[in-house]
Amino acid sequence: MAKILNNLLLKVYLSRSVRLIEKKELIEMYLPISEKNIRFRQTRRQDFIDAQLKNSLMNFSIKAGEPSELATQTKLECLVKIEDRFFWKQKALEMTLKRKEKKGILSSTETVEKNKLLQEQKLQSLEKCELQFSANAYSENRWKKEYHLKKEELETLAKLRKESFDAKVERKISTQRNNAATRVGKMNQKIEKMNLRLLNLKTHSTQHNYSIPEDVILKIDHLNMRFGGLLAVDDLSFEVKKGEIFGLIGPNGAGKTTIFNCITRFYRPTSGKMIFRKNDLEVIDLNEFQVHNIIRQGIVRTFQNVELIWELSVLDNLLVAAHTIYRSGFFSQLFQTRKFHQEEEVMKSKAIEVLKMLDLLPYQHVYPYGLPYGILKKIELARTLMGKPQMIILDEPAAGLNDAETENLEKIIKTIRDQTGATIFLVEHDMGLVMDICDTVCAISFGKMLAIGKPSEIQSNPLVRSAYLGEETE
Repeated sequence: MAKILNNLLLKVYLSRSVRLIEKKELIEMYLPISEKNIRFRQTRRQDFIDAQLKNSLMNFSIKAGEPSELATQTKLECLVKIEDRFFWKQKALEMTLKRKEKKGILSSTETVEKNKLLQEQKLQSLEKCELQFSANAYSENRWKKEYHLKKEELETLAKLRKESFDAKVERKISTQRNNAATRVGKMNQKIEKMNLRLLNLKTHSTQHNYSIPEDVILKIDHLNMRFGGLLAVDDLSFEVKKGEIFGLIGPNGAGKTTIFNCITRFYRPTSGKMIFRKNDLEVIDLNEFQVHNIIRQGIVRTFQNVELIWELSVLDNLLVAAHTIYRSGFFSQLFQTRKFHQEEEVMKSKAIEVLKMLDLLPYQHVYPYGLPYGILKKIELARTLMGKPQMIILDEPAAGLNDAETENLEKIIKTIRDQTGATIFLVEHDMGLVMDICDTVCAISFGKMLAIGKPSEIQSNPLVRSAYLGEETE
């Protein structure tokens, strides 16, 4: 009974620890976004103040004859309005004269007089507009001095308001940083206490009846997969270490994709264990989880064919992939709570960072339809980075790519491993790619292990050469 209680407590404390870590990460990730929003609002206020200053000075600058962009623009608008008004007046006069001409009551002197009168009115309006925006002796003597006084007064007031806004912004940012630091500190204390409890319970727990080395993230132990009378995977065992790029190779039909499908639970293995290190405190057997829960354990994958949501933009495709790490519940999303908006902004910020890392930012608002195949492959790879992966499974990532795209893919895979710390587990037929980027290579044939080791060792292994090239072994 005590062991059962220990196991239940272990599960409860693990879930609490995970929630606390996620809350702490949300606070830390939202802090720079919040600061950016505060500074953006302050910039908008300052722009509004500058616009008010220009509007307030416009009448004085016009009367004083001082040149300004706003005065010049206002003058042009005035001239355009006069031209438009008299254009339509001219059209109306022409129509009136035509009607009179048809009735035979139009004289030649009347036409000339009315056209002359209209042109005089237009010239008077234009002169009035020019006079309004031109400097004269009266302006020089009276308005210029008032303009400069008003300008100094308003600029001083604007400067004081800007300093006040800046001080208020810095106070808000400082307050937010202090509050975030306080909350993170409290959460760190809770996490430490929770980890101590977990370590104590782990020593008395029977939850894990298996062992795995500290530097190993995945251990495949005597895995078998049978389809009726066909043995696709035959007593296969190997280990994948943390942070390495692990390559699985073999001829067509060797069972490579079947192994991936077993790990991600698309297939249920006939026998064998698949032990995965979820985090520093938790080791799990993947056989105990359903296919839709594998991603929550930190394992993500791509497929041989591109599987994107074609009706959504590239950015939205990435946000959909982050659904497993959202912690806002149904009611938070229904009522659009503050927590939900914070999570949404954090996820968008993370998606944009991923797009930048993979040089996909120009495509963020583009729909995947019609994009080059190499770009689609990169989008699918970017999507795997949204779910906090511990291990990324790539099923033939270079399939269909040309030499330049394959070379670029090598750099991307190494960048992902180096920047995220995720383990890369890939199946690939391009031996140049495999030998260039993999730290460890496992070769299989007909579901059986041929060899495992460094790329140079695999290249010189006679069993591998026999399986690929048909060479006879001694």
